[in-house]
Amino acid sequence: MQDNRVTGQAGRRAVSAGIRRALAAGDMAPGQRLIEQELSDTYQATRSAVREALQDLAAEGLVELVPRRGARVRVVSVDEAILITECRASLEGLCARRAAELATPEQRERLLAVGAGMREAVADHDLDRYSVLNRQLHDLVAEASGQTVAQSLLDRLNGQMVRHQFRLALRPGRPSQSLPQHLAIIDAVTTGDPAAAEAAANAHLNSVITELKATPVRGDAHDAAGAQTG
Repeated sequence: MQDNRVTGQAGRRAVSAGIRRALAAGDMAPGQRLIEQELSDTYQATRSAVREALQDLAAEGLVELVPRRGARVRVVSVDEAILITECRASLEGLCARRAAELATPEQRERLLAVGAGMREAVADHDLDRYSVLNRQLHDLVAEASGQTVAQSLLDRLNGQMVRHQFRLALRPGRPSQSLPQHLAIIDAVTTGDPAAAEAAANAHLNSVITELKATPVRGDAHDAAGAQTG
């Protein structure tokens, strides 16, 4: 039987992208072992392409390569999550400021639609939908900013934070607390107020830091994954 697995740079990119998607969707857990043959079968790439992809992801801080034990999803501690969020606050403030100046009418409409969806999700207690829209909002603001360097850095930081993302927004009461913060960002960007947009983004990320600091730490991978960036 002919083996049609993807090789070389194409396979490397396919595996890297697939693992990033799995992390973003919460399909991979902190500390989970990443077995080369399973990844090769899942993404139809050669083992060598898988190994190269894992090396790339390790360089980005998403994967940990353990001598004689292979690769695993890197566990991010709460303390590190706070440091990452402090960096995100500066970058997201910059993006919000620029988005307020540069967003197109179509991008502003999309932001308003996300805001309306977030209101509905909170009213319906649909926390999963709220979490998805939360991510869309941050991505849209970064896109509208045109700040491609900041956007690339945020993608990398958010990839490291993904274990924290899906739990914080699911904490009781957190969506109703963060919703006004998100709506303030949307309002400032769509009305073209750069200073207010930056201030709203910083206020939201500072709130995330406060939530992270309140996260109980008992030292295991599950607890380290228990915070969220929503």
